[in-house]
Amino acid sequence: MIKEIKQDAQERMAKSIEALKNSLNKVRTGRAHASLLDSISVEYYGVDTPLSQVGNISVPDARTIAVTVFDKSMISAVEKAIMASDLGLNPSSQGTLIRIPLPPLTEERRKDLVKVVKGEGENGKIAIRNIRRDANSDIKALNKDKEISDDEMHQAEDEIQKITDTFVKQVDVILADKESELMEI
Repeated sequence: MIKEIKQDAQERMAKSIEALKNSLNKVRTGRAHASLLDSISVEYYGVDTPLSQVGNISVPDARTIAVTVFDKSMISAVEKAIMASDLGLNPSSQGTLIRIPLPPLTEERRKDLVKVVKGEGENGKIAIRNIRRDANSDIKALNKDKEISDDEMHQAEDEIQKITDTFVKQVDVILADKESELMEI
């Protein structure tokens, strides 16, 4: 029973790490990468469609993202969607190709983005701690129902804490990497 609780906690914590990585991918750094546009949807014949399904996204150089739209009639809708996103990008179209130059980040903007990254990291740590709390309450319930002894409960709580510590360290490493990427010129 304890093994299942630990396994469940570990899986949920790993999902929290993945969610953190996905949310940090949306934070724009100085370099262009295609995943920057993952959160953008375009209205395509009345249906919100991810940008990656409306066109081909490529990165020709470190400061430019290119979107080759499959349907010429969608070019203006794609441009509007990119401008409406909170990424601060200004696309320019050339036929079916939309070029999105990434302006270099100012020092002030970099510091603001570091604060955003730290906030995301703290949210990730909170999610991991909540999972620890759930696992510990499950273990205490087993103890209360006399399915496990007090010693087994304390040992299981210690193991849950060790698992939590490893995942919190992973969050710290991810944050440090993202911060150094942001502050890089």
